[in-house]
Amino acid sequence: MTQNRTHTCAALRIEDVGKEVRLCGWMENVREVGQNLAFVVLRDFYGTTQVVIENAEMMAAVKGLNKESTIAVEGVVRERSSKNPKLPTGEIEVVPDRLEVLSRCRYNELPFEINRSREADESARLKYRYLDLRNPAVRDNIILRCNVVAALRQAMTEHGFLEITTPILTVSSPEGARDYLVPARKHPGKFYALPQAPQQFKQLLMAGGFDRYFQIAPCFRDEDARGDRSPGEFYQLDMEMAFASQEDVFAVIEDVLPPIFAKYGTYDVASKPPFLRIPYLEALETFGTDKPDLRIDLRAKDVTEILAGCGFEPFAGGEVKAVAISDCALTRKQIDKLLADCEVQAGVKSYWFKTDESGAIAGGVAKFVQDKRDALIEALGLGKNTLVILSCGKRALAQKAAGVAIKTFGPACPGHFDRERYEFCWIVDFPMYEIGEESGELEFCHNPFSMPSGGLDTLLRAERGEIDPLSIMAEQYDIVCNGVELSSGAVRNHDPEIMIKAFEFVRLGEEDVKAKFPAMYNAFCYGAPPHAGVAPGVDRMVMLLAGVDTIREVIPFPMNKNAQDLMMDAPAPVTQAQLDELHIALRED
Repeated sequence: MTQNRTHTCAALRIEDVGKEVRLCGWMENVREVGQNLAFVVLRDFYGTTQVVIENAEMMAAVKGLNKESTIAVEGVVRERSSKNPKLPTGEIEVVPDRLEVLSRCRYNELPFEINRSREADESARLKYRYLDLRNPAVRDNIILRCNVVAALRQAMTEHGFLEITTPILTVSSPEGARDYLVPARKHPGKFYALPQAPQQFKQLLMAGGFDRYFQIAPCFRDEDARGDRSPGEFYQLDMEMAFASQEDVFAVIEDVLPPIFAKYGTYDVASKPPFLRIPYLEALETFGTDKPDLRIDLRAKDVTEILAGCGFEPFAGGEVKAVAISDCALTRKQIDKLLADCEVQAGVKSYWFKTDESGAIAGGVAKFVQDKRDALIEALGLGKNTLVILSCGKRALAQKAAGVAIKTFGPACPGHFDRERYEFCWIVDFPMYEIGEESGELEFCHNPFSMPSGGLDTLLRAERGEIDPLSIMAEQYDIVCNGVELSSGAVRNHDPEIMIKAFEFVRLGEEDVKAKFPAMYNAFCYGAPPHAGVAPGVDRMVMLLAGVDTIREVIPFPMNKNAQDLMMDAPAPVTQAQLDELHIALRED
């Protein structure tokens, strides 16, 4: 018997009745209903087909098999007497006259039921990922990922971009996260690093004369996991354009992403260009975050002056932000529960009051704000049955708490959350510098390779004390979709003189720049074009499109939260001989 199939397990239909066929797949389930009568569900990558056992020989063969054994059956297609309209193959069944065991499952018990694997413990799913992938729901996420990547490649190629791969073994570079280091056997004491991103290489391609570059780039960062971040490695749609401005990058992304999201997403509506552009500082003040979810129509407003001296101690000495939610029917118990959730996320307590049917203020901190009623109504546009959430503290903390309140109460209040769509926006005008929390000194706020707005002239004005360095903006931007940051990008600093001056503000001189970024600095000294780029995360895009909560659901072989591969048992010890060859000695703490 050969293993060739005549059909897949999703292919047969009523018009195939009477055909001799050969199917191969996993024995998903067996239901015995008589001495020599059983119904077998045969599953392959494409779907399922019912196989009917009607004789003692076939029954004996099936009884000796555990579920998930792989088998081949040859037989005749016939019409089912009891049809299943929920299945594409629900009108037919196959009556086999031959059955071959291709590979036997040797375990009576599975770690989890295949079709309900997503309900299993995550550790079990990751350890037996090859079984988890047999679940059609899990498989479909990986198929979606493949289709999205293919669509991205096609779209970028149609826009004149060349797909160019960049090195995996490179040099350690200060790019914001920990590097994964690889010892160099031929160079004792020296290490390669896996690239955190192809940032320097794509800029060097621009210096090398290439005009439009992209790749589905693997990136490696030794950082902690979270819902939208996988530890270890991730992939991004990396792109760069020569002789380009911010507007050129926006035009490409706004043309590429919406059709893909509308076609492959859980929702079929995506923002049309141009996307809303929100300055970074405005986003913090209005949405309480630089990753706003524009499907929620709630906004924060500053009421610090209005509530100054109201007598409520938490409002004293800080800023107060208000989020007004019209037509809110939440009960006091529901409000308190949601506020408790907000406190956990924001790390600070928020407060509330409501207007009733008559427009009077009641509940929560109402007694402290009664005297400010008219000013609050005017500032917040309060009508009847409006809930107001108040956050307070230092500016950053009050803004964060307001942002958490928006994301928590928006979906909980009917009419304020349009879930079934993809809303994109650009966050622009990032500060070039900030005061570091740990150092207390001036540091780069985001990407040190970004061009400062105004170029060298702005830096020189700051150096002369004419402007505050903290007021310098960078030509940097983020793209955000439904509250998830897909990518940062920037117009690059392509001029060595501007680059050196920018680094001087963070106490790094010309020699430091040459030492840390020798290839890029030298390349720019030979004349580099102005260039700009961005790199939306593929994993995050597919997560949004699939409508799942964690990024691990759309990665074929993800690590767990502790950056462990439970299936392959990685990381793992190596032999002493391997360590000796690499000139590495382990120190016991």
